[in-house]
Amino acid sequence: MLVIRPARSADLDVMMELAVLSGRGFTSLPEDEATLSARLALAEASFTGAIAPAEAWYTIMLEDTETGRVEGLAGVRAAVGLKRPHFSFRVMTLAQYSSAIGTRFDHQALVLVNECGGWTEVGSLFLRPERRSGGAGSLLARSRYMLIGAEPTRFSHTIMAELRGWFDETGHSPFWEGVASKFFRLPFEEADRMVMSTDGQFILDLAPRHPIYVDLIDKDAREAIGRVHRDGEPALTLLEKEGFERSGLIDIFDGGPTMTCSADEVATIRATRTLRLEIGDSGEVQALLSTTQIDGFRSVRAAAGIGETAVTISKEAADALKLSSGDPVRVSA
Repeated sequence: MLVIRPARSADLDVMMELAVLSGRGFTSLPEDEATLSARLALAEASFTGAIAPAEAWYTIMLEDTETGRVEGLAGVRAAVGLKRPHFSFRVMTLAQYSSAIGTRFDHQALVLVNECGGWTEVGSLFLRPERRSGGAGSLLARSRYMLIGAEPTRFSHTIMAELRGWFDETGHSPFWEGVASKFFRLPFEEADRMVMSTDGQFILDLAPRHPIYVDLIDKDAREAIGRVHRDGEPALTLLEKEGFERSGLIDIFDGGPTMTCSADEVATIRATRTLRLEIGDSGEVQALLSTTQIDGFRSVRAAAGIGETAVTISKEAADALKLSSGDPVRVSA
């Protein structure tokens, strides 16, 4: 059975392995042991409540209970942009009109903004390639919303997700090459690493302070604006099913889109009820189930018999959740 559990410091080796598999442009999963070790320490402190809720960054692992192997991971950052700005480009339309010749021109432009301060971010969703079918991705993605719904006061009313931008067949980012590199003048990997391992001051120092007219950008970079990486298309589909929409914001490095949704409009959260757990004949309905608290959070997808006040699941599923008969459990069909 696949189970979602909190990340812990002992996961460093497998997290490094997943970081290598994730490839270029997966900013939140850098191939840097010190950064990932700090991320795991922060995750442990977040789940136990050892830090302020706004500073929490929860990392969850998808584990196969039969083999003990971690098959993927995802994250929920309680609030971005509080201790340092969270920059994006907003794609804006600038209208210009000349009364002398009776002509109007609408120009698209990229404008550096810092609009996301305090928003909750779901991200870092990555699965081993061989696990990208059969519902594992959906379990991992939706479990992030079960986590948020367990204790919603720890999170923002607005939830955002940044998707990896487009990279061509040679592994190069047209947006980086055509736009961002003109300002930062670093190798992409170095800038990518610095996003996670520094305070981000270099972005504030070097990012463009004036609008960039899209018509002046080369064709490949222009077509990459808001385009999702081929490996990110399933994640985009899952986000859209939950009610996320494009916000008009894009990543300043690779041009990937930022999706947003109000927390109370996320489909998984809206469909969730808290019921009493019973162990027995589970029936045939597949349901997403989770614990009711963030500390020790766990989630599974399993057959369930759902009633008005109780839900019946197998002992295997209850053991995966580390719950007993009579305990409260959150259920989303």
